[in-house]
Amino acid sequence: MMAREASVPGVGSHRFFLEGMHGEPEARVDLSPISHQLRRVLRLDAGSVITLLDGCGAAFPTRIELLAAGQATGIVLGREPALGEPSVELTLYQCVPKGDRFAWILQKGTEIGVSRFAPVISSRTVVRPAERLLPKYERWRAVVREAAEQSRRGRLPVVEEPLRWAGALERVRGLGLFAWEEADANSANWQARAADSAAVSLLVGPEGGITKEEAAAAQAMGWLPVSLGPRILRSETAAIAAAALVMHFAGELG
Repeated sequence: MMAREASVPGVGSHRFFLEGMHGEPEARVDLSPISHQLRRVLRLDAGSVITLLDGCGAAFPTRIELLAAGQATGIVLGREPALGEPSVELTLYQCVPKGDRFAWILQKGTEIGVSRFAPVISSRTVVRPAERLLPKYERWRAVVREAAEQSRRGRLPVVEEPLRWAGALERVRGLGLFAWEEADANSANWQARAADSAAVSLLVGPEGGITKEEAAAAQAMGWLPVSLGPRILRSETAAIAAAALVMHFAGELG
């Protein structure tokens, strides 16, 4: 009965990734880390049903048992597979743009279905050295978490350590693609290859673009240059447009 109740449409529509979540049905779980959000932001009450996620593909419909200032507990109603994960594992290697644009890429990329993000420093990247990025990781991971909850993801996308261009090329997972304005639009049938790939790595350059030397190094490592059309896109626009195309050809947006 509990599992059926939790699956009623609209019940448990609020989703939260909870670190260390591994409860079994009828187990009591500590909701204190999200008590403020439950009580003050969403204004839920004891008896409301939410969905907890372990970040590894499992979902736990949970009834709030106690909700007070700074503390909350719940009773796990069941365990089920978390939906919302794409069949293709997409890793986005993104040369870090200036300002707060990388956080925007994390948010939108998570919504589209990116599984991993890796900030990259190339020869034309404005933000350098890599140590300047480390203080941003706490906020970046918070952005990913919130976007994953909002978009009903079943797993938390990973934000990897900063990489230099050569290091990113060596980390290719599956089919490697890099967006380059000088690529021949007809040089590679990458759409069909992306549709048949279980894993795709996408590399996007900085505001100043990818140098010919960097492009040559990528191709020497087996990465395919791809065109995103006749217009020059901003780095963050190219990242989301390319990620959306990969998901489209993989059948994840239809």
